[in-house]
Amino acid sequence: MNFKNSVIIQFSLIISLVLFTSFSYVKNPNWGNAQWIWQEEAGPANTWVSFRKTFDLKNVPSEALAHLAVDTKYWLWVNGKAVLFEGGLARGAAPNTNYYDEVDLKPYLKEGQNTIAILVWYWGRTRKVHDDSGKGGLLFHANLGNQIIESNADWKLKVHPAYDPNSGGGGDSANRVNAYNVKFDARLAMGDWSDKAWYSQNYDDSNWSSPTLKGLANSLPWGNLVKRAIPQWNDRGLTNYESLKISSKTDKVNIELPYKNNTDATVIIHAKLPFNKQITPYLKVNSIAGKTIIANTDNPFNMLSGTYITKDGEQAFESYSWINGHVVTYSIPPGVEVLDLKYRWTGVGEMTGNFECNDDYFTRLWWMARNTLYICARDGYMDCPDRERGLWIGDVADQTGAIFYTLDDAGRQLLKKGIDNTIAYRAGDTIQGLAPGFGAYRGKSSELTCQSLQFIDQVVWQYYYNTGDEETLSNAYPAIFNYLNLWKMKLNGLPEHRKGYANWVDWGEDTDPTPTNVCWYYMALKAAKNMAIALKQDKDIECYSNRITSIEKNFANEYWQGTHYGTKGKPIEERTTSLAIVSGLADKAHYDKLVDSILLPVQKASPHMEWLAQEAIMLTGQYDKGLLRMKQRYESQVNNKELTTLYEKFDDKKPGTPNHAWNAPNYVLSRYIAGIKATDVAWKSFEVKPNLAHLTYVKQIVPSVKGDISVEVNKSKDTYSIHLISPKETTATIYVPKSGEKIKNIRVNGKKVWKNDKKLNQLEGFEYESEDSNHIMFKSASGKWSVVSKYK
Repeated sequence: MNFKNSVIIQFSLIISLVLFTSFSYVKNPNWGNAQWIWQEEAGPANTWVSFRKTFDLKNVPSEALAHLAVDTKYWLWVNGKAVLFEGGLARGAAPNTNYYDEVDLKPYLKEGQNTIAILVWYWGRTRKVHDDSGKGGLLFHANLGNQIIESNADWKLKVHPAYDPNSGGGGDSANRVNAYNVKFDARLAMGDWSDKAWYSQNYDDSNWSSPTLKGLANSLPWGNLVKRAIPQWNDRGLTNYESLKISSKTDKVNIELPYKNNTDATVIIHAKLPFNKQITPYLKVNSIAGKTIIANTDNPFNMLSGTYITKDGEQAFESYSWINGHVVTYSIPPGVEVLDLKYRWTGVGEMTGNFECNDDYFTRLWWMARNTLYICARDGYMDCPDRERGLWIGDVADQTGAIFYTLDDAGRQLLKKGIDNTIAYRAGDTIQGLAPGFGAYRGKSSELTCQSLQFIDQVVWQYYYNTGDEETLSNAYPAIFNYLNLWKMKLNGLPEHRKGYANWVDWGEDTDPTPTNVCWYYMALKAAKNMAIALKQDKDIECYSNRITSIEKNFANEYWQGTHYGTKGKPIEERTTSLAIVSGLADKAHYDKLVDSILLPVQKASPHMEWLAQEAIMLTGQYDKGLLRMKQRYESQVNNKELTTLYEKFDDKKPGTPNHAWNAPNYVLSRYIAGIKATDVAWKSFEVKPNLAHLTYVKQIVPSVKGDISVEVNKSKDTYSIHLISPKETTATIYVPKSGEKIKNIRVNGKKVWKNDKKLNQLEGFEYESEDSNHIMFKSASGKWSVVSKYK
């Protein structure tokens, strides 16, 4: 049976988009008569504009929520106090939409005169993560009880003269970074970073201009306003670096502040970060006017920098365009005295998950993978934070598994945003596919077939399964149905290969795109069938089932080559075999052969698919061999103590970016070694089935949607213990290994529940479920459980 007529699906997609936009519009606050305001001209690109509004307030209201929208970013002060650092999200939620923020002003207001100051940075170019409106703008509305403050001609405006719009940066390609370098000339400043700054309350703005009115809320070119999809950045404030060094003839030597460059040449100060982070660099110096200081990083792929030109005297500066690296470099000209150097670390939420074990290698590897995930998250999940910052949905698919073991709710919200953005911008792809990113490719197909298929199973379905967010699933489902319908079945019972705009599946050697995509398509079909069941779209289930069955019947006939899975006559590689196991298409009778002859010795995959090879080995139950491959592949990076994130490629000579999204060993370690996984939607139930292999100690914290799950496992010759803390409204299945030995007894919270292969009295909330040749399984309610097994 074929899929339904795609015209019907196209219509449902249009209705879905209309409903999405309308729903967001209905939820909007009342913007009253607030107007988009800006200077008379639309831009220009890379412009920084300062706004001020002074007003009298008789009483501070019980609630003072402000709503702000800009294209593109803003910084907010009230009465000289910083309220928000880098507000706004790269535009937009869907075509012809713009995000707005909701900010509580109450803590900053006072009776009498108040001043709101806003610095807006307009990027003015469309790239992979930003859909430029074509006009800079600010929209503001605040209900202060008996008083309404809204953006209009009564505000004050001045293009900030110290920011150079010709600062460059970000590269020339549409795939490159959206933001620009910051170049700030303090000789033209307005008291920035001082108590006389333009954003302070008593600043004289009498010579500033009145803004030009550009249109009411929800008007074009900005479009319908949609509430910010994720929390504001976790702003950790200005912090000292771990160390400060300068280069000598033979090495780098530590320095202390204050430090004055008394040489006749520029000195580079190397300011070390604890690990690779998204930061904005800060400096405080004493100098004569006209000296140029450049803040950069050691990252060779970093495309942004901050340039500061000094004024006379003591002064401070923070470059507001975030950069990343392991070391921040400051070029200090002769005669400049450095009084202070700091950095501000911002990011999406917090990394609340954790993994540790008695093998320092894997503890460090998980930590490096955690850092890699977090640095590749901002306005959206991205491929890398330096070269591109692009929303490639295959990279997001690689990140997804790790998200649920690593990040708090903000990370889950960012994943939802990535799904919603991808679905909303699908109309920009000429084939109505599931294309990566948005903005730059509207009207041109950018379908990467393997990534589109990954997105269905690993992003959308896994997001729903881990969160229970049916609304997001429902919004995505029509586009998924439509995309799978684009794939046609051949007479041999397998899907016809789709090339997309590039026949790319992986950066590694000897790729085999056709069977690789057959596996991805099969996994996507199974995920879509599960979606149809969850959404009660019963009419679609047979369509999926027929294709699933057809692939199962015919896959081996076409791609089993006696020693591995792949195309006959092509070089042996491990990706197709890995996917065959992960998808369930591989014959289990071949597992031992596949591990020993393919998955261990053949190492051609890039990190994009490397984790699949590791997961495939784990699925065969050969956990020591899975850890062995993981160690072999990442060893040079883990052993490099100067590196805290994971590279784009395994090539030591050309490793690519030092922090690329598709490294996900933390998912494999958490899911298979700590052995914690959801077994029902939204973690209503989960299993604790550790597979320690050669390890003797593992501790894992999983920040699930129900709350943190904490598991600690210890293993010795005659004792095995699991200590579990599970959140409310969850049920856990705890697996106690038999380990080839007879179990003498099992104690739970100090009470004996098992003795000499016989169950004894059970505890309330903890009961025997079943057993097999390898494990005894117990069900436990939420709470704290200590399960200690003794062996004879």
